[in-house]
Amino acid sequence: MHSRSLVSRFLVFIVVVLLPLSALAGNEVGKLNGNGSGVEWALSISGHDSITLTVQGPDGTLYEKTFKGGQTPSFRSSDLKKSGNVDGVYTYELRVNPQINGAVKAALQAARAQGDDAKVAEIMKANGLNSQVVQSGAFGVANGSFLDPNATEPTAHDSAAGRGGVTSSAATTGRTPGTVTADDQVIPDDLIVQGSTCTGLDCVNNESFGFDTLRLKENNLRIHFDDTSVSAGFPANDWRITANDSASGGANYLSFDDATGSKTPFKVEAGTPTNSLYVDSTGNIGFGNSSPVLNLHITDTDTPAIRQEQTSGGGFTAQTWDIGANEANWFVRDVTGGSRLPLRIRPGAPTSSVDIAATGDVGIGTASPDTDLHVEKTQDAAYVEVEVENESATGFARMLLQAGNGTAGSDFVQMNWNSNKTGGRQWTAGMLGSTTWKLHDATSSTDRITVDTSGNVVVNGNFSVTGTKAFAMVDPADDKKAIYYVALEGPEAGTYFRGTAKTVNGEAVIELPGYFSRITEPEKMTVQLTAVGKFGQVYVASKSPSQLVIKVPEGNDDQEFDYLVQGIRKGYADFQVERENDLPKPAKFQK
Repeated sequence: MHSRSLVSRFLVFIVVVLLPLSALAGNEVGKLNGNGSGVEWALSISGHDSITLTVQGPDGTLYEKTFKGGQTPSFRSSDLKKSGNVDGVYTYELRVNPQINGAVKAALQAARAQGDDAKVAEIMKANGLNSQVVQSGAFGVANGSFLDPNATEPTAHDSAAGRGGVTSSAATTGRTPGTVTADDQVIPDDLIVQGSTCTGLDCVNNESFGFDTLRLKENNLRIHFDDTSVSAGFPANDWRITANDSASGGANYLSFDDATGSKTPFKVEAGTPTNSLYVDSTGNIGFGNSSPVLNLHITDTDTPAIRQEQTSGGGFTAQTWDIGANEANWFVRDVTGGSRLPLRIRPGAPTSSVDIAATGDVGIGTASPDTDLHVEKTQDAAYVEVEVENESATGFARMLLQAGNGTAGSDFVQMNWNSNKTGGRQWTAGMLGSTTWKLHDATSSTDRITVDTSGNVVVNGNFSVTGTKAFAMVDPADDKKAIYYVALEGPEAGTYFRGTAKTVNGEAVIELPGYFSRITEPEKMTVQLTAVGKFGQVYVASKSPSQLVIKVPEGNDDQEFDYLVQGIRKGYADFQVERENDLPKPAKFQK
């Protein structure tokens, strides 16, 4: 026993220490069991609402299913067929969703609606919702059959004939490797090995190290950091580095484990591509590349993306979002909502296509918005357009734009019109009251257009149309038809009054009504006379907007006649017929 070298005694000591540490301590969600037709987890917890099982196959196929409280999570041959019957290692995650009473959910949702993150954190902490119970691992499939996850692998030293040239006492005495005997060796001083070191049950005499300085060699590889600090205030957490699962069908990986907390914060699976995670000398991090340009640089051959997934374990509704980019667009995907793309930016979009200022003002085409929504274009001979459109083919009534002060009957839409950015007028439009819609000039406090519930329209100002001005009515003789009359148009703002009169003793004085005389210019007024009943002669002796004097020539009989008086509306005597084109553009036009 004492003839063994100091190094061999040290190796046995290391093996004895590491062997019992092949699995993390602590409570697990459930023990993995299985046979050829499937695997299942015998739960060691209870009182939960549900457990979500996520399984990813070796070809990347994802399987997810939720098991209600009392159900046993499982993955069967039928599920394997959905995944394509691929042999290899399947990784899994069990995520426990706790039971949360309605009052807690309501409080969380109220705090979320108010944007009170501190209150959300307080409620979650008070109800133990600030961390989730999660178990992850792997199982194997070979030839379409599930491997037994609890099978143990024999070591090469289980039989002395299994390896030649072994110098350890375990091989020469026939003992089971890993058992502790009295020939353990304690070295109360530094140990210096001027060469390579192999530790593990499968190390052999004349081990070929290559460039390896330290080698761990057996079927269960672990390095454990056991901090023995006991004094108050000193850190004492234990850590472990694990290489591969020990169970049949387990995963191939290297992980860093929090042995005290039974957690695995970092794991790398075998086969992970080169530069999957790369930290350069400046601190930039590359995902899929070794030359990260910025703090975080993601590279992929097809749509590099980030997934953000909220589970229901915190008391909120589960929701998943993706942020991705490719040659077609940069986008935000609502995965939970049917993979809709509510936000997309196309390549080539101009600078400040959408720009939100520190004030909350939103600019479209401008980096300096000075209103809540500021749309700007810089191209010559280009319209600045804002289009609001509902493409629904149904007849359902829909509101396209609304603003208001929250008071019933006081909803309005407010618009600012400013032709040169140095002044302008303010307009409001909407139901300002219960019966009348108004377009109101707030600057002059004038109602420019009003429409009542009967459809009556009043325009306070000139009214111009590029089409006809007409009235329509149902044909009294045929209600399947309608009659349209178009307003008479001319090069002036005309007024008229007509009637029938008769001379007496050769003269007729016609007093024109005040509602005509008060709105008619005295200049440029004309009168037309037409004899009625018989041929006769009548003429205009004098005229004004308030009175006509009509006579018959001397010696002629009195005459009945029709008259038509036409004038010009006051204020429009200088009406300009020809002017510069300031007509509005059509709804659809060619740029």
